[in-house]
Amino acid sequence: MKRFIYIILAVVLAFSLSSCSSKRGAKEHKANIIFGINADNYTIERKEVASGESWGKILGSYGIGTKKVLRLDQLTKDICPLRTIRAGAHYTTFTRQDSTSVALDHLVYEKNIVDYVVFSFVGDSVAVREGQREVEIRRKKSSATISSSLWGAIMEAELPYSLASEMEDIYQWTVDFFGIQQGDSFTVIYDEKFIDTLSVGVGRVWGAKFTHRGKDIYAIPFEQGGKLQYWEEDGGSLRKQLLKAPLKFTRISSKFSHARLHPVTKKVRPHHGVDYAAPSGTPVRAVADGVVTVKTRKKADGNILKIKHPGNLSSGYLHLRGFAKGIKVGARVSQGQVIGYVGSTGYSTGPHLDFRLWKGSTPINPLKVPQKPAEPISNDNKVKFEQVKAQVMAELNGEVPDSMKITNIEMCR
Repeated sequence: MKRFIYIILAVVLAFSLSSCSSKRGAKEHKANIIFGINADNYTIERKEVASGESWGKILGSYGIGTKKVLRLDQLTKDICPLRTIRAGAHYTTFTRQDSTSVALDHLVYEKNIVDYVVFSFVGDSVAVREGQREVEIRRKKSSATISSSLWGAIMEAELPYSLASEMEDIYQWTVDFFGIQQGDSFTVIYDEKFIDTLSVGVGRVWGAKFTHRGKDIYAIPFEQGGKLQYWEEDGGSLRKQLLKAPLKFTRISSKFSHARLHPVTKKVRPHHGVDYAAPSGTPVRAVADGVVTVKTRKKADGNILKIKHPGNLSSGYLHLRGFAKGIKVGARVSQGQVIGYVGSTGYSTGPHLDFRLWKGSTPINPLKVPQKPAEPISNDNKVKFEQVKAQVMAELNGEVPDSMKITNIEMCR
């Protein structure tokens, strides 16, 4: 009898444990959330927009009628107008088997690698919402030695391509990227953005050291005047009176000379400028704040802009393909503002920018202009700047604990 009771108790206990285990398993089940949608009950397909496809055609293939497409067009006009659909972009469909056919409840259009828009067609309703994939920020410190160019070093070290652009933005007044030498090097501390395991770009740069012609040029982040800027080791601003060059990602094809053989006319004549070879359409930037004084076209020089700057300086931009919107005589421009685009107008053997500088009416070599720094660290900020500088330089030059790392803008104030 006792043995029978023990068997009954064992069966009840086993059933209870099994029941608890099932409940616990059910409780631990996580819904499969994709783009904020519970995908458990859907068939999901990721597709690419084909050349010539429209949203009307894509949605129509899923039985979404013209009335709903027109409603969708109204809802998306301020978010993602339907006419802006791009061939090659990706979209994801969430479909379910209806009683007689396949029904499309949601379609997610990926505007870029981070941002997306969800089109929903549940029942008779049409809804739209924006979303972003979750981006993970990972702090990195990377170094590389240059053998040919900054971009080449970035690629060889398998660093994010956008890091080259960030470095050029920071050092654009201080480092001549057309004159960097083999053996120049850099170390940089930055935030890299990831979606899952995919790198999607670079966030803030927390410090850098660029070794150029044997000299270490530091970039220390510090906020002054309500703006985060980068400063040299001595507290001088990396920002200078003139940009080192009026465009990016190019090469110098001809330098300043008092006697150059012209490639078209074959005559020896002065060339009081620097030629930057670049693809047609490359943006050209004003090297300093100023006012446009000349906007014209000449037979030999093609489309020309001339800008007057403080300090009796003027800059000239020749052979432009065209001018940026709003650029006219009398217009004020700011340093770094796009003013035109590289072209091959006038006497030219290929797309390039002929860039010129004058002091008064005297032409000067753009590659040898003494640079005046912007306002340095103020006396009121020197103590705090020295603290930030010590932390950044220590991390750039070695390993430091996390507590010593600059990680947010508040620490740079």
